[in-house]
Formats: sequence, structure tokens, C-alpha cells
Amino acid sequence: MAYRCDLGGERHSFSDLKHVLAAASPRRSGDELAGLAAASDAQRIAARRVLADLPLKVFLTEALVPYEDDEVTRLIVDTHDAVAFAPVAHLTVGGFRDWLLSHTATSEVLAALAPGLTPEMAAAVSKLMRAQDLIVVARKCRVVTAFRTTIGLPGRLGTRLQPNHPTDDPRGIAASVLDGLLYGVGDACIGINPATDSVENAGALMTMLDELRQHYAIPAQTCVLTHVTNAIAIMERGAPVDLVFQSVAGTEAANRGFGVDLAVLAEAHDAARSLKRGTVGDNVMYFETGQGAALSADAHHGVDQQTVEARAYAVARAFRPLLVNTVVGFIGPEYLYDGKEIIRAGLEDHFCGKLLGLPMGCDVCYTNHAEADQDDMDGLMTLLTVAGCNFLIAVPGSDDIMLNYQSLSFHDVLTLRTTLRLRAAPEFEAWLEQMGMTTPDGGIRELESRHPSLNRLIDRASQVV
Repeated sequence: MAYRCDLGGERHSFSDLKHVLAAASPRRSGDELAGLAAASDAQRIAARRVLADLPLKVFLTEALVPYEDDEVTRLIVDTHDAVAFAPVAHLTVGGFRDWLLSHTATSEVLAALAPGLTPEMAAAVSKLMRAQDLIVVARKCRVVTAFRTTIGLPGRLGTRLQPNHPTDDPRGIAASVLDGLLYGVGDACIGINPATDSVENAGALMTMLDELRQHYAIPAQTCVLTHVTNAIAIMERGAPVDLVFQSVAGTEAANRGFGVDLAVLAEAHDAARSLKRGTVGDNVMYFETGQGAALSADAHHGVDQQTVEARAYAVARAFRPLLVNTVVGFIGPEYLYDGKEIIRAGLEDHFCGKLLGLPMGCDVCYTNHAEADQDDMDGLMTLLTVAGCNFLIAVPGSDDIMLNYQSLSFHDVLTLRTTLRLRAAPEFEAWLEQMGMTTPDGGIRELESRHPSLNRLIDRASQVV
């Protein structure tokens, strides 16, 4: 179906719904690379006017990727909850934006609505929002999950401790883990990106992390971010798997590029749950996404990169994950050119994920050849934390020496928690208190003033390293 808009004496035409969504997007280098971006600012505004007047229901009848060609589309359509959707079914996309910003849209109301929203609806309304709007609505969306710690509670900021090493040296990884723990990082996950992605290597790293966790009685979940098929094989061998990780995207073809489909994700999910390793919950999946993944695989079906990214959240939502995060600036400037585009994309992804009912986090990051710097990341990490982000990822010194990109540091997490008066997950916080690492207001003690038990931890860890 074609769409038209007269604006300033000029008529703008859009061939179909995909064209409207792409042209309505804020400027993005990935959409320009794909030939999908608006030709001018005037066309972008015209597309937004068309989008604002479209009924939300149109996304239930006009598929961006054909139902018969794509299992992600089938998942979205077949699992749509019409009863949950009913309270907003009469709204246009513009009316939905206004409703989301109203006092009517409380946390409880938004939680009940989530199963009735499709990713395309979330992406569409985000294109009509300023950064402030994305923050206000996302902050109202509370999604709580649990395994050994409870993530997403009000007044908390979770963290993934990422102790990567370019050669997977256990001593180097252990040193990074200890460094992060001393700053109170790791309550969402202690997760390694392995330099060598094999069953043997991943299994060995999982065993090492589990022994470390048990030795110090750390209430945290561990993960080696190996391919899901490796995780299945490792579970079959009896190795200690807490969380199953997988990168996912918003089309069947893009997921095929990752070597996965819905069936293998379901197999891994069932296998991990059967282990019953969680103590306070049974959310066992960890998914990563990122704008540009489908386009880089030439599997985007002509859909703009932000909308196809939102479709990845339908994949994640189907498996009740503990954690989902967008690796917002990791692919590079071909998809998100500079700090402005990275910040906008991070806020969009977080908003769409939370609106769809996901425990959304973010790897606030950029590559060294992007037009971005650590000041941009300081801005994004602060905005996301104000927006109620479930967790952030941190590495030693903000420099990932294995993946070769810039992220957040352990110091950044400490700054956010102390400045915004946020704390770690309650189970992890209790362990920090037991180890004498926290001040009465939830901050982290100076090393020389900590409890002697912590010195014993450092001494024992030093012997391991």
C-alpha cells in the first residue's frame, strides 16, 4: 500500500510501510548505506506525519517481512496477544506516543500491555519520540528476572563483569574478575567472550568460573559467550552451565547467519532449565543484539536497521531471558557513524526492549574508528541509567583488550551507582556487605578500610593469579 503526504507545497510518496518507517528514522549511516534513509529532512518529517496518523492495527495486517518466508514474522504474528493489545487497539501511532507519556501508562499497565505489542509497533512509536520521551517511558517499564540474583528491581543497577583476555589465560581472567568484584561489579553476570570458540575451551572456562564462584560463595551467575550449539554440547558433557548465550537478529536469514534458528534456541533453553542451577529464579538465557547485524548479513529484507533490531526482541522474548543487551556501537561507523547516532540508537533499543517486556541492558561502546569518544559514552551511560536500564557491561579500564573496542570501566559503574544512589542486586549486595566492601550508604569502601575478610579474599585470589 502506498502512502502520501503534502508538506510545504511538496508531495512526498512512500511505496509501502517499510518505506515510511525507514524514511521516518533519525539519520543513520546504516540506513544510508542500505539506500533506505530519507532523501531529505523534509521527506523525514513527511514520513513522520504519515506514521503518526497510521492506526497501530496496520502492523497486524501489513507484514514487513512476509509471513511465509520468515519464522521471526511467524513468531510475532502467532504469539500476538489480542486481549493485551485491546486497551490501545483504537490508537494511531501518534496517539500511542501521547498515551505512553500520559499518567495512564503506569508500570503495571505497561507490563500488562507488553504481550500485545509487536516489535514494529514499538519501533514505529520510537521514531516519533525525542530522547527525553524514550527515557521517560522506558523508566516506567520494569522487567524483573532472576537466577542467583534478582535483576531489574527499582533502585538497582545491575552489571556484567566482562573479564576478556586475548589468549583466554585463566590467570588474566581471574585478575580481571577480582578487579571487577572489588568495585562491586558482576551482579548481573560474570561473562567471558572467549578468544577461541570451541567446546573444549568454553567448557574449561565455565569450570574455572564456577570453581571461583563456589570458592568465594559469590551469588552471581556465570557465562561463557560461546555459540549456543557449543553450550548444548557442554551441557551434555556435564559441565557447569548457568546461562546460555546467543547473538540473535530480527529475521530468519540473519539468524541463519549466526548459525541458529528458533528450534535450536528452544532446545538450549529447555536443556539449561532442566539443570535447575538457579537459586532465586529460572531465567537461563542471555541474548545480545545490535543495530546493523541484519544489514551486515544482507538479511534485512529492506527494513531499516532500527526496526529490524526491534524484531530481534521478539526472538528474545520467546525464551524468558535473564538478560538482553544491545551492543550499541560495536559494529562500527558504517552503521552508527558518530556519538550522536550511537546515543540515539542506545536509547531506542533500550526503550523498545523494555516496552516489549524484556530485561534490557546495554554495552555502551564504540569502535576506535567511529567518530565517538568516551565523553559520548559518559552521556549514554548516564541517560540509560536514568531511563532504568537493567544492567550495563564493564571491562577493566574501559578497554576490551580481546574484542578491541571501548566500553565502560568498573569506575564508571561506581560513579553511576554513587551519583544516582543506586545499588547492586540484593543478593550480591548482601555478599558485598559480608565481605566488608560497602559503606553504610551502599558505596564501596577504600581498600585500606575494608574488612579483614576481604584481604583474605585478595590474598587467596593473588595466589591463584
